[in-house]
Amino acid sequence: MQRRTLIAGTAASAVAAPFVRAGAQAPVTLNGAVQFNDDHAFTKALVRFEELVKKYYGKPVNFVLHKNSALGLEKQYFEYMAQGKAVDYAIVSPAHMSTFSKAAPFIDAPFLFRDLAHWNKVLDADLLKPVADEIAQKADVMLIGYAGGGVRNIFINKPMSMLAEIKGLKVRVQGAPIWSKTFAAAGMSPTVIAYNEVYNAIQNNVISAGENEAAGVESMKFYEVAPNLAMTEHAITIRPICFSGKTFKGLPKDLQEAIVKAGKEAGAYGRQIESSEDEQKLVALEKAGKLKRIPFKDRAEMKKLVDPVMAAYAKEIGADAIFTKIVALN
Repeated sequence: MQRRTLIAGTAASAVAAPFVRAGAQAPVTLNGAVQFNDDHAFTKALVRFEELVKKYYGKPVNFVLHKNSALGLEKQYFEYMAQGKAVDYAIVSPAHMSTFSKAAPFIDAPFLFRDLAHWNKVLDADLLKPVADEIAQKADVMLIGYAGGGVRNIFINKPMSMLAEIKGLKVRVQGAPIWSKTFAAAGMSPTVIAYNEVYNAIQNNVISAGENEAAGVESMKFYEVAPNLAMTEHAITIRPICFSGKTFKGLPKDLQEAIVKAGKEAGAYGRQIESSEDEQKLVALEKAGKLKRIPFKDRAEMKKLVDPVMAAYAKEIGADAIFTKIVALN
């Protein structure tokens, strides 16, 4: 059995010890990573993953979950998993997989889903399997479950409620090209800034807005610099639970089976948490006077501007068949 350990103080220094004979085996140690604290839905989903793996495996296995960005940010987690070092499992935004797979960011692109019911149907029908297969092939990272479920809106330093008002808005978007393309199509001025620099960028007037789900707005305290939430509902998050293919190949078959089963269930658990917590968090922030929700009148018009860009992008990355199936799903 392979034993994996993490050398203290260095995120990229996980090493694999040689196989040892049965009877003298040390339990496998798996290292996880998350950018957030215990209260965040992602952390809760990964803790549930650990519990389920232990339950289904039935033998000793150690989990070390590094929280609060202790091992960097999601982009780094994905790179570490692809290399088979430092991080064995993590939740990663699809936008951070674009280096390895052009199709990856498409799975939670803006205006892809009509609403939460449509989003759940897409995941239950496993329509994203071709994208997961491509990521496994090109990055050697497995998507073993799908968490997420947060509805993304635009937080702004001034109240805005219609297309005319957001024209030219300097807004931070995720790094995948589709985000810049769609926000530009809607008339805004998108810019890519590291997630942990968004607060200061708004505070210093480098940008005026960002976009996120309630959990992110709350945990990063974006409401302090941008207390107006334009309810564009432009995206519903899909946050895959990822597992390093290189690590997976070195594990016993029964542990592999436990990981695959647990990943799917932990993803569903994460979706249930985040989608239900979304509204609760926004209500709490409003009651505390920290945030004001601004109804967005022109969502339908915004979607019309974005639709051609989405269709063209789907064709460009070879995801037009998936796009057609998602749009057609009732």
